[in-house]
Amino acid sequence: MDALEARVHRQLERMRELADRMAAVRVRETSADGVVTAVVDGNGALVDLELSDGVAELSPTDFEQTLVSTAASAARRAFAERGALVTGFNEEAAEDG
Repeated sequence: MDALEARVHRQLERMRELADRMAAVRVRETSADGVVTAVVDGNGALVDLELSDGVAELSPTDFEQTLVSTAASAARRAFAERGALVTGFNEEAAEDG
């Protein structure tokens, strides 16, 4: 019984650690021209946006495309990071099986 209880506590602690690490995911991406920098969280939500002075030289359409593509790239990287965390968690869980 003690071994089972210890195993459950280890699994619970690993799950809490996974949740904390997933909540801490932040990815920063800057457009190729350096005009837009987007920061997203692990859910792909935009949490920060920085625009350089060069934004004034972009047309509205170019600005929109740059913003969307930069934020989307950051979101893809954030999802990949979260996926790697989950994969690592699952591999550890399988080893403890």
